[in-house]
Amino acid sequence: MSRTVTEKRAAFRALHASGCFVLPNPWDAGSARYLASLGFQAIATTSSGFAWSTGHADNNVSRDVVLAHLRTMVEATDLPVNADFENGFGADPQTVAQSVTLAIATGVAGLSIEDSTGDTSAPLFPIDVAVARLKAARRAIDENGGDTLLVGRAENFFAGVPDLDDTLARLRAYAAAGADCLYAPGIKTREQIEAVVAAVSPKPVNVLVGGPSAFTLQDLTALGVRRVSVGGALARSAWGGVMRAAQSLVDGRFDGFEGAASGAQLNALFPDDA
Repeated sequence: MSRTVTEKRAAFRALHASGCFVLPNPWDAGSARYLASLGFQAIATTSSGFAWSTGHADNNVSRDVVLAHLRTMVEATDLPVNADFENGFGADPQTVAQSVTLAIATGVAGLSIEDSTGDTSAPLFPIDVAVARLKAARRAIDENGGDTLLVGRAENFFAGVPDLDDTLARLRAYAAAGADCLYAPGIKTREQIEAVVAAVSPKPVNVLVGGPSAFTLQDLTALGVRRVSVGGALARSAWGGVMRAAQSLVDGRFDGFEGAASGAQLNALFPDDA
């Protein structure tokens, strides 16, 4: 790698200062290297994409396994890596701080902390608890150099609580608690995006585009969005190709490999000295 961790973090923070950039989500070293070859300026992990690659559902991989994955992703390319760090792998602020400290040590340039509990009967932490957890993450970052970007996530629209007013209140509170970037995955309309951007301005906002969308990058830039991630969409697209090809084999056909990359193309992408 030609850039140090400090340099990667500085470059990542600079990307959030103006304009809008796409932050694609690879799920392994190979997909990370491919995205780097296309000229993207940074990448982000995807908890779902990685979990599926290990044969687990999203949010069912241990902290130690995720930390090892983060190290792999940081070492895979010269790009800054933003960690999808789920809910910090702990309900209480102390555990969140410990988890964040461990994540920083992997070399990631940024990490997100969700306010989801994983409990369908109470899917979101109360806002005061969520704020305490964000503050713990902020302290852990500050105690370890302060250059890792902290993303505060309001999971309302993903957790089955699509209340925009509560989402905005949470994002404002997370911004005040020290989040550098704010994120409400699941918002889709122009009005929702505009409301989120206005609520936390001038702090940058991440918007998730996890499927076909009428918005272009230019549209989202005009709405004030600073970065656009795709979550598990690339991994789901890859799985879709595998499922279609495998089903053709089940059906006794061999026409499911149409559009597959060539071995020569992949070997050229991944030289032995990579």
